[in-house]
Amino acid sequence: VASGTPTLGWGPLFGSDFNYDPIAVRQAVYNWDAWAAIIIMPNATSQLYNAVQNGNTSYDPMGACQLIYQSSRDDTNWYDFMYPIISQFQTQATTMVGEQWAKMVLQNATTDQTLLRNLVNVPQAISPAIGFSEFDLRPFYPYTAIPATTIGLIYLIILSFFSFAFYLPIWFRFLNPQGHPPLRFIEFIVVRWGGTVLAYFFLSLAYSFVSLAFQINFSGGNPITSETQATDIAYGNPDAYGHGTFPVYWMLNFVAMCALGLACENVAMVVGQPWTGLWLIFWVITNVSTGFYDIDIEPAFFRWGYAWPLHNVVEASRQILFGLHSRIGLDFGVLFAWAAINTAIFPLTCWFLMYKRKHQVHEYWA
Repeated sequence: VASGTPTLGWGPLFGSDFNYDPIAVRQAVYNWDAWAAIIIMPNATSQLYNAVQNGNTSYDPMGACQLIYQSSRDDTNWYDFMYPIISQFQTQATTMVGEQWAKMVLQNATTDQTLLRNLVNVPQAISPAIGFSEFDLRPFYPYTAIPATTIGLIYLIILSFFSFAFYLPIWFRFLNPQGHPPLRFIEFIVVRWGGTVLAYFFLSLAYSFVSLAFQINFSGGNPITSETQATDIAYGNPDAYGHGTFPVYWMLNFVAMCALGLACENVAMVVGQPWTGLWLIFWVITNVSTGFYDIDIEPAFFRWGYAWPLHNVVEASRQILFGLHSRIGLDFGVLFAWAAINTAIFPLTCWFLMYKRKHQVHEYWA
């Protein structure tokens, strides 16, 4: 802080703010009130004094302080930006306390033989004297979940985008009276919308099966379900809904494809080729920049990303796969809003597409 350089933000809080209960601090971290917390445990100083004065061989320096965090909330930002700063602070604190404490104790030991004998029995009370126990409440594991929560989600955009080009020739066949009566305009809208959403339904299932094939846990089994205990990675990721996790994950991807894909459908029908390529670039970049990195630690300019589809998909995916603090209702709500708005616009863009087809309007200037 004194250097004047930007920091991620931190502040000291008193034990009374949490009713002097370390578990309440863990709950606050789980509830996303903070990215991490360092707890100086109750009576840490008196236990250290007692260790050297009475030769308490059971003294554990790692019990003096605790670091509480959740790496699965955002593993990239945590390990790249936050944890290095906290780790540096831990090293500095341990070194500074150790030096000052050792100097004081050794000075007293020169005139106190009992204290000197105690130090021989309890060397850990001199070095390191204090330490930090680390508790990752929801660790990011297995690492095969990285594509499911980051770069793999780009395929949701790509699959939903290219479905327009794949299926449009099929929809136009229904308009040509070749062996069947042509569809009326309202029927064309219903068939197009229904067929597109049905395609998303099965494409999202296929996409979800990829995560299942990489052996991400979707069936529960982690014995630790408490929000304030660190889960055991030996049992895989602590999925949120037990045996119901995979259907929820599938429905999230389905609604996400509707939110992302119907927007692509509307834009593609309005601008046509080759301008849909520019739209895809815009759609991917804006969703990735606000989805893969937490907006909380980004510049304020990116706060519009809270309303963008992929941000909510990433947040909900992490909650489903790792049992994080749930805002899944909000995430689904944003995605449903995108799908509903684009559904309302869909008849207008279909009419514009038919208008261009009827009047032979071409987007290419040639």
